[in-house]
Amino acid sequence: MIITYRQDDGTDERLDTDDLSALEAAAIEDVLKDVPWRGIEMRLQAQDPTALRAVLWAFRRREQPAIEFAAFDVPNWRRRLRARLSRAEIDEALTNVMREALAKSADSTIDVLTPHLRKLAHDPDDVDAALDALGKGHLARRRKDSED
Repeated sequence: MIITYRQDDGTDERLDTDDLSALEAAAIEDVLKDVPWRGIEMRLQAQDPTALRAVLWAFRRREQPAIEFAAFDVPNWRRRLRARLSRAEIDEALTNVMREALAKSADSTIDVLTPHLRKLAHDPDDVDAALDALGKGHLARRRKDSED
């Protein structure tokens, strides 16, 4: 999951949860009252402010180890923090759906998921690339054709 933090000067800082250490991930679980990592990922997808703040806090602790979560605030968090899916997460989601769709011989399952992935993707073009990689590029093109 990619967390984007808009800094005071207007530049975006990009933080990838894949870059967290196991201890940092455990610290996030602890401050979120023992929420397991899968639950944290779901809260990040839902743009939960406490989960977003916790990830940013974990990265900030690398340079400021004494910073406490309770005192760590992000003013204007709605405009400054957002979570988006990485290409690897898009690949994983589409691969899982693909397995299911192939078992049913149905592209409709992928069609339903694609708009959701586009909305959550850090780079929406990654969804098309992932569909192409799975041999389902025609679904990306079909969506683009219907938008024209």
